[in-house]
Amino acid sequence: MLTNRFIACILMGFIFINLLAQSEWIEWGEEVSDERDFTYWQEQYEALSELAAHPLNINTITKKQLEQFPFLSDKLIENILYYLYKYGPMLTENELMGIEGMDYQTRSFLQKFIYIGNAENKEDNFSWKQLFKYNKQELLTRLDLPLNVKAGYAAYSNDVLRENPNKVYLGNSIYHNFRYRFTFKDKLSLGFTAEKDSGEPFFKGHNKKGYDFYSAYLFLKDIGRFQSLALGNYQVNFGYGLIINTGFGFGKASSLLNIHKAGKGISKYTSVGESNYLQGIAATYRLNRRWNSSIWYSFRNLDGNVDNMFIKSLKTDGYHRLKKDVEKKNTFYNHLIGCNLTYNGKMHEYGLTAVYNSFNKVLNPDFRSYNRYYPRGKSFYNIGGYYKLYIKNFIFSGELGVDKKGSLACLNSISYSPSVNKRILLINRYYDKRYQALYANCFSENSKIQNELGSYIGLEMNVLKNMKLLCYGDVFYFPYKKYQVDKSKTIGFESGFQLSYSQNNSLFTSVKYSIKNKAKNYKLADDEKVVLPCIRQRFNYQIRYDFTKNISLKGVVDYVRSSYWKQSASNGIAVGNTLKWIWGSLPVQTQICGIGFYTKDYNSRIYMYEPGLLYSFSMYSFYGKGMRWSANIRCLLKDRFTFQVKWGWTHYADRNKIGTGLEEIQGSNKYDLQFQLKLKW
Repeated sequence: MLTNRFIACILMGFIFINLLAQSEWIEWGEEVSDERDFTYWQEQYEALSELAAHPLNINTITKKQLEQFPFLSDKLIENILYYLYKYGPMLTENELMGIEGMDYQTRSFLQKFIYIGNAENKEDNFSWKQLFKYNKQELLTRLDLPLNVKAGYAAYSNDVLRENPNKVYLGNSIYHNFRYRFTFKDKLSLGFTAEKDSGEPFFKGHNKKGYDFYSAYLFLKDIGRFQSLALGNYQVNFGYGLIINTGFGFGKASSLLNIHKAGKGISKYTSVGESNYLQGIAATYRLNRRWNSSIWYSFRNLDGNVDNMFIKSLKTDGYHRLKKDVEKKNTFYNHLIGCNLTYNGKMHEYGLTAVYNSFNKVLNPDFRSYNRYYPRGKSFYNIGGYYKLYIKNFIFSGELGVDKKGSLACLNSISYSPSVNKRILLINRYYDKRYQALYANCFSENSKIQNELGSYIGLEMNVLKNMKLLCYGDVFYFPYKKYQVDKSKTIGFESGFQLSYSQNNSLFTSVKYSIKNKAKNYKLADDEKVVLPCIRQRFNYQIRYDFTKNISLKGVVDYVRSSYWKQSASNGIAVGNTLKWIWGSLPVQTQICGIGFYTKDYNSRIYMYEPGLLYSFSMYSFYGKGMRWSANIRCLLKDRFTFQVKWGWTHYADRNKIGTGLEEIQGSNKYDLQFQLKLKW
């Protein structure tokens, strides 16, 4: 029976093909191979969703605003601004194709974030009268209702719970969040967010004030000499991430436009994530036309496992649904202060960044062979400098960081662009195994910025008029042991290519292939542990066609092969399909998505994207044998009221239990139901 259903999914994959409702641009770099990639794409999705919900006037757009879009190169940004300067304000979006270097794919992405408006004065001064007259407000709430009973919500006797209090969740299974936004042009933004995860108590237990997580911010932009001013929760990213980057980064398979982009400084924090942000005050002050100075201060209570005065581990998942989670909540705090001085010249940019942070307790994780050089102590500081030079068709950029013990980390790159649509990128990195920077996040193979040397080369170009090629290769070396690698001096590589084709804004198709060879622990039949190369290959094909403005179809085929050196391989394949239909003059959009998957085990798991709710990145991990179907209905009334409902069903044919531990579900079917309501005025 499953075989017939799976074949049906494959056949439909070539008939009904997916359209991404408010986010076609996510296709541009949909590349998730592990949980770390998922986190990056989730944050990127939320950031771009925020921009799509508040489009910019192309006729008053600035260079800094254009730099927010990951699909625009430096040269294309210059060409957009030059076109507006030479020919004046645009009258229609069709004029975008008149910009040198603009292709159908990039135009399609950019159209989601802009509108054609009047050429207002960019230096329009802030006034309270305009603030109350021309502001925009938004209220959004989301509710998830699991339709299965998980083990963590089962009923147990008081005697059982006294012996094992972590056998059940403290709250109900409902997920809920609430967001409010107040914006005035690009000058002022104010927001408030509250979230309750599934299993967390609501107005009871340790959450007597309601939600488990609250977040608020006030962000001012270009007010007098202040380029930015943030109060509440915010993010900081200067240079290339060797000193501080509390935002997201991109994987190696992304476009070369994003792999090595400089940070955007101080920005507001709008996500429901509970870890990657600072809390306090931050400001960037314009000293003169070229020089900017920034300073920020943060104080945060943090979660972790504390033993007396020692912090044994940090907890960053944000869950507080078990007794042991509550015991780790707000067990210590962190002070952080930092500053930056930046020079923005016409052909060169320079910056200096310094960060000091301290805990009220000593960070001292239990010793393991792989964590010998992990950060330990009560206070840490880092100082670094970065640069970016434009010399004809070359861009030279990089950063050097130093920690309090004098250990170094450096990153340097050379980019060559003989034309708008052709780019070659070389990146070399050296992160000392002793380097310690708690808030660093930049181009690397490791999750921590230490213990790594590597060289990357990438090429991106237009092969034909409407065809793009991206290929890359990366070699990396780890001087010391790593988590799940009980051996020093290991080496690995990753390479891949992507060939994509788009025509007349109606057809898009792409082929991707990647391979990664990386050392990892492996247990032999006699339980002997050895370190072997772990090889993971991925092939992805997708095609989308827009029949009309209201109907668009896409299909995806994904294949994964994972193996250890000279060991049996694990193979997996999945076929996905979605149909979107806008019901003519009715304000209703419907999406139906189907995925069939067949993998040997978890090692050949497959990640696939599924259209979801606004600000909700829906990437699912599948392994085993089964299928998933979902229906997504979105209703819009006069651009002020939006109601969305999504229903999903996942069926497994190789098991009678889904999940493990407290997340275990009895049976072979899993159902989920989500609602979202959005009001704008």
